[in-house]
Amino acid sequence: MEARRERARPLTPDERREALVSATLPLLYQHGRAVTTKLIAEAAGVAEGTIFRVFDSKEQLVDAAMAKAFEPGQIADRIAEIDPAEPLREKLLKITSILQQRFRATFGLMRAMGEMGPPRHKHVHPERRHDEMRAVRESMAALLEPDAARLSVEPAMLVHMLRLLTFAGSNEQIADGQVLTPDQIVDTLLHGTLRKD
Repeated sequence: MEARRERARPLTPDERREALVSATLPLLYQHGRAVTTKLIAEAAGVAEGTIFRVFDSKEQLVDAAMAKAFEPGQIADRIAEIDPAEPLREKLLKITSILQQRFRATFGLMRAMGEMGPPRHKHVHPERRHDEMRAVRESMAALLEPDAARLSVEPAMLVHMLRLLTFAGSNEQIADGQVLTPDQIVDTLLHGTLRKD
């Protein structure tokens, strides 16, 4: 006798919203604001009408996906995986790679959406985002604490400088099409550009 298949538990409205946002975000890189609810429904594996059970409009769903894209997300988790006992340069390279991936993805999304900067709509909670980003910066600085005696600046300032250089060096327009590699960014900060004759 064939075993009875258990039906999957229906998603709560919050879970459905999250699933739709997750399905929408990759489509925004491809289609920008021209993405259709049909494409979103196909990507999420739901009927098109399901979208409007949890969102009032396509624009509301797109705004929620944009807000999600600008959350610190997995950066904190990835930073936490770096071993503070690793050599300074290795830690900086890992931090730079994480930041650069994030910045490039963000710049790509802004281009696709025709945005000049991060969204300022109602779905973004500036205070929460500010607190989360401060926590990420503090965790990066804590990683550099074991090397503080070797530095000419405080770890927090080195993190600030690293973020600024990575931001500018990862933006094709700012960098005139010559995006910097993590090695170039880290070595510029650690050693400058003078020859060691």
